[in-house]
Amino acid sequence: MKALLTKSLVAGAITLSTVTTAFAANITGAGATFPYPVYAKWAEAYKAKTKTGLNYQSIGSSGGIKQIKAKTVDFGATDNPVKFEELEKDGLVQFPAIIGGVVPVINVEGIKPGQLKVTGDVLAQIFMGTIAKWNDAKIAALNPGVKLPDTNITVVHRADGSGTTAIFTDYLAKVNADWKKNVGAGAAVKWPAASSIGGKGNEGVAANVNRVKNSIGYVEYAYTKKNNMPYLNLINQAGQTVQPDDTTFAAAAAGTDWAKIPGMGTFITNAPGANSWPITGASFILMYKEPGNKANAAEVLKFFDFAFKEGKKMAADLDYVPMPDSTTEFIRKNVWTKINTK
Repeated sequence: MKALLTKSLVAGAITLSTVTTAFAANITGAGATFPYPVYAKWAEAYKAKTKTGLNYQSIGSSGGIKQIKAKTVDFGATDNPVKFEELEKDGLVQFPAIIGGVVPVINVEGIKPGQLKVTGDVLAQIFMGTIAKWNDAKIAALNPGVKLPDTNITVVHRADGSGTTAIFTDYLAKVNADWKKNVGAGAAVKWPAASSIGGKGNEGVAANVNRVKNSIGYVEYAYTKKNNMPYLNLINQAGQTVQPDDTTFAAAAAGTDWAKIPGMGTFITNAPGANSWPITGASFILMYKEPGNKANAAEVLKFFDFAFKEGKKMAADLDYVPMPDSTTEFIRKNVWTKINTK
């Protein structure tokens, strides 16, 4: 966990989003809400250094894919990676820009952050609605000595097409066979719990969880910190109880060999390792090999080059995990070189 300075940085990033969803700008992007706090900090620093701004619309991963395919932005952003075959068909390239964690957040009176722990299987049952009360025997068995209320659980989920949802449901499908069979994974699913409500963006889910008593939702960790939200610890694949922070996100991502993945698109959920946070994911950037505005495309690459080189501390302050140097060097040599900026 970081100090109060971190919280102020996150708050500033989110405040930018709520005021305008965009920065005064010369290059444009749209998509995932998952990485918005760190993109906001990178954009602020990049503009101070270069005078070039970024207009980034935090509209969700599905919206970002639609915008780049419609050629209305210089880049799209998605936490739900596009398959290699689709990239090739559409003349796109994809690369991961940042790693973060998706966190189950709750609003249960008397329960503090990290006081409750659950397995992935139990988490899936909560979101399916088969575990419908907070004092259910399966939750109580994992949390001896914790006083759990006899209250109904309200599930809060994304109402828009969401990469955060894709990461979250990919994890649930890996750890619960019923979820995989009956709900599945993707940017949008049919949520089965009888008591459930939707929210737009990570911001909307966080707001609804804060508003609705006895609720549970899922958001990227920066939104958890900004809103001081109680969260659940998770029991990972190794059987260890872990809490969300940049060290457990980094542990989950450590074994990913991005260079060997076609299109660099993969989920890193339910990763092995004693310290791995099981709902970890990357956020990806989509660009055309033959961009309509070559000058803007070149500027986008300069922006992410700056972020990779000089934005690491900004990312870490928000508990994101910067891409490793070996990965960013691979991106420069093997992905960016496919983009015609001349």
